Amino acid sequence: MRFILAAATLFLAAPAMAEAPVTTEAPALTFERVFASPGLDGPAPRQVKLAPDGRFLTLLRNRADDRDRYDLWGYDIETREWRMLVDSEKLGSGRELSEDEKMQRERARVGSLKGIIAYQWASNGAGVLVPLDGDLFLAKLDGTVTRLTDTEGTELNPQLSPRGGAVSFVRDRRLWVGPVGGEAQPITPAGEAETIRWGEAEFVAQEEMARLQGYWWAPDDTRLVVQRTDEAAVGIVTRAAIGAKGTKVFDQRYPAAGTDNAVVELFVMNPDGTGSVKIDLGLNIDIYVARVDWAPDASAIYVQRQDRAQTRIDVLKVDPATGASTLLFTETAARPDYWINLSDNYRFLKDGSLLWWSERDGFGHFYRYADGQWAQLTKGTSPTTALVGVDEVAGTFTYQATTDVLTQQIYRARLDGSGEPELLTDPAFTNSASMDSAGRLLYVSRSGGGQPPQSYLATPDGSRVAWIEENRVEGEHPYAPFLASHVTPEYGTIAAEDGTPLHWMMLRPKMEPGKRYPVFFQHYGGPGPQTVTKGWGGALAQAIVDKGYIFFELDNRGSANRGVDFEQPLYRAMGGAEVRDQKAGALFLKSLDYVDPAKIATYGWSYGGYMTLKMLEADPGLYAAGIAGAPVTRWELYDTHYTERYMGDPREVPEAYERASAIPQATKIADPLLLIHGMADDNVIFENSSELISVLQESNTPFEMMLYPGYTHRVSGPKIGPHVWNGIFRFLQAHGVTPPE
Repeated sequence: MRFILAAATLFLAAPAMAEAPVTTEAPALTFERVFASPGLDGPAPRQVKLAPDGRFLTLLRNRADDRDRYDLWGYDIETREWRMLVDSEKLGSGRELSEDEKMQRERARVGSLKGIIAYQWASNGAGVLVPLDGDLFLAKLDGTVTRLTDTEGTELNPQLSPRGGAVSFVRDRRLWVGPVGGEAQPITPAGEAETIRWGEAEFVAQEEMARLQGYWWAPDDTRLVVQRTDEAAVGIVTRAAIGAKGTKVFDQRYPAAGTDNAVVELFVMNPDGTGSVKIDLGLNIDIYVARVDWAPDASAIYVQRQDRAQTRIDVLKVDPATGASTLLFTETAARPDYWINLSDNYRFLKDGSLLWWSERDGFGHFYRYADGQWAQLTKGTSPTTALVGVDEVAGTFTYQATTDVLTQQIYRARLDGSGEPELLTDPAFTNSASMDSAGRLLYVSRSGGGQPPQSYLATPDGSRVAWIEENRVEGEHPYAPFLASHVTPEYGTIAAEDGTPLHWMMLRPKMEPGKRYPVFFQHYGGPGPQTVTKGWGGALAQAIVDKGYIFFELDNRGSANRGVDFEQPLYRAMGGAEVRDQKAGALFLKSLDYVDPAKIATYGWSYGGYMTLKMLEADPGLYAAGIAGAPVTRWELYDTHYTERYMGDPREVPEAYERASAIPQATKIADPLLLIHGMADDNVIFENSSELISVLQESNTPFEMMLYPGYTHRVSGPKIGPHVWNGIFRFLQAHGVTPPE
């Protein structure tokens, strides 16, 4: 669950609130308005990229009348003028996507978006490759758009070759290559078994490893590395996508924990498919191909080979002519009862050295590997979290790092390790950033408690050149009418059972002296996402506060950005430390004189839904009610790469899986429970909830449920979103979890 299950938390995440006085003048914020268009956050650009010559910036911008539809826009950096390059409504056919593309979009967490969701610049800056409604187009800066494909099938994973002479894509499980504007031909074998796929990342690579690519062009266009995936050994899950007017049944190859993975092989070949050689990945086929990269001069291929237990990564150096490989180095887990977190925070440099991110000292930091020797470039207990860019000419690299636990800042440091890192961003905001390939221009996105996301272009030293989206909440901004009543978040810490400080965030409604208020206690709990930050997250929490509820979140042990020891307690023990940490949060709330101790409702989606169940099972009577959205109930139902990373192989440690399951103790649930699930969920498959439903019914354990036909893991939209949230609060009202009179 590369963010297990975190697709839903994208729209359920709680915001840090604006620092504005509470008044009674602003209108109440309804769930209908939260999910309507235009989005209350203001413009929400995606896929920001710089042209190869640095003159133009492009991005995908959503529409005011349809927040989920994106068009391609361009910004001329010299003239500072915007124009739409591709109108998705005018160009698109509206044709239904293939099932393969739908599943890929779910893996990429863009399943709900419409219009243009991705694009790629030609290396010479002459145009942009745009996939739209299953076909490919080449958009030029003069406004002309050329159709490259027009088929009933879908062109998956399209790419322009690095020098711009060829276009490639996957169709019918084969890789196709052709000249731009010319006829493409398949370059991988025909007539193989239906379990064979070429040029596509396998399910767990897409879902859990953040690897969506299945083939890689050499920088000089001369060769390609192509993945061949054999799914024959992968078990078949019959998934029923239950819709409003019928049910579609899919036999999906799904590698559940403790079962066989797909067999992944890599081949190097010419762009016409000739000269194919197999890359030597070793004798053990039960491994993960985590990352594949070409050397900048195309002289070598580098493959990251991860063991199934995810405790080591071997970096292999491969000869493109023969496929022969040698071991460059091995990265091992920072402690024996831990795992390796994969990342894209590395860069092979032109001088043959490697900039590499590792948690080997207990915190994420950057190192340089050259001539068989390691040099540590960043240090300390504030982990680095992302590589932003590298300027090899200047000898610098730019990165993102955690500060004060609750914010992210951007820094620049020297590749030779000299000097101190330089802060490039304003500490009053939490920031993320990207750069062009040469590290010449910096794109910063930032937000704060009272400021929705802003973005700007800057020079490499952080000096702002131009706003891309200033997004000030004033005038016609969609959030302006509600800003006056937005409340300021409060932050603090409580101690976990081992003394570790746990950070919390609270938003309080306007209160009357002497009265006690109910709490909407939201959690995620699983490894990965950090929910308590000082950034902007949206308006959903404010709508809850406007109803008279206190909104509360706490980051338990296991969440990211605090180092190895903070994440480690979840190792082979899901449903343990994180449940106890959230209990500490509930007890803290009960100690406050303005909290009604009998009215603390707990809510979570995905891993958070699992947490709701485990919290109700562990402490009957502690919570007034619980809402479990799309929960995992038994970890054997989830996939290999995510589950085994934290829990081990169920064939080796079945007792760990038994303890972690929400099924054996389900009949202990004595507090009101609302179960919510999309009936076409292909991430946390519906069997997780159907098994729980059966156990509760067979034991005469009362509960309530709301199921959504046709919806996947993300149950959201302009009408469905309000239905979900209005339903949650009707449930709370029915069980007396209500504000004081």
